[in-house]
Amino acid sequence: MTLTVRQFACLSDNYGFLVRDDATGLVATVDTPDAEAILSEIEASGWGRLDLILNTHWHADHTGGNERLKAETGCEIVGPEEVRRAAPLDRVVVDGDLVRLGSTAFEVMTTPGHTQGHITYRSVEGALAFVGDVIFALGCGRLFEGTAEQMWDSLNRINAWPETTTLYCAHEYTASNARFALSLDDRPEMQAHAEAIFAARERGQPTVPTTVGAERAFNPFLRAADAADFAARRAAKDGFRG
Repeated sequence: MTLTVRQFACLSDNYGFLVRDDATGLVATVDTPDAEAILSEIEASGWGRLDLILNTHWHADHTGGNERLKAETGCEIVGPEEVRRAAPLDRVVVDGDLVRLGSTAFEVMTTPGHTQGHITYRSVEGALAFVGDVIFALGCGRLFEGTAEQMWDSLNRINAWPETTTLYCAHEYTASNARFALSLDDRPEMQAHAEAIFAARERGQPTVPTTVGAERAFNPFLRAADAADFAARRAAKDGFRG
């Protein structure tokens, strides 16, 4: 099994992801932040098709293109039940389900906190996961619907994956997250990691994807002592202006 992932910037700070199962040529998009951008990327890729939408949660910057992409490509839309709050959905998936893209199997894991029904898609064989807004490089999603305890549990489920797992998160927030991380962590290695991020952004380069290992080492939310410490850090980040 081999996968090809095409990552592209869209909207103000989102990333879109087109995923191709190389054995069969089937193509998926992870979330639909911008239908026009996704269609343009399909054309640029030369892949010529869209078979599947994998929604992580219901927010408009993740489901806004569902209707148009369904109408223009006939693709199947898969996601958590909450997607129906905002957009079309063909198949509801829950924790433990498998979603197949040709020869590739994605494991569904429920990761509430940002929203109540947020899910992630992980290819164990491919050592990669699409994590939506639950975890970011040096950050995590805001608690719009869930509790700190839910998010802490979700982050720890991701943290239990092998450190080499590649994490495709949905936003370019890393420079801001790094400034917050530095306010809590004065290790020289943290400073060096942050400086590399700032330099990449100055060059216009993405800081996504990241890895479980990198987040385990530097993400201030994964490094919290417990759920209460996580909650305090999340509240501090909400008000951080550094």
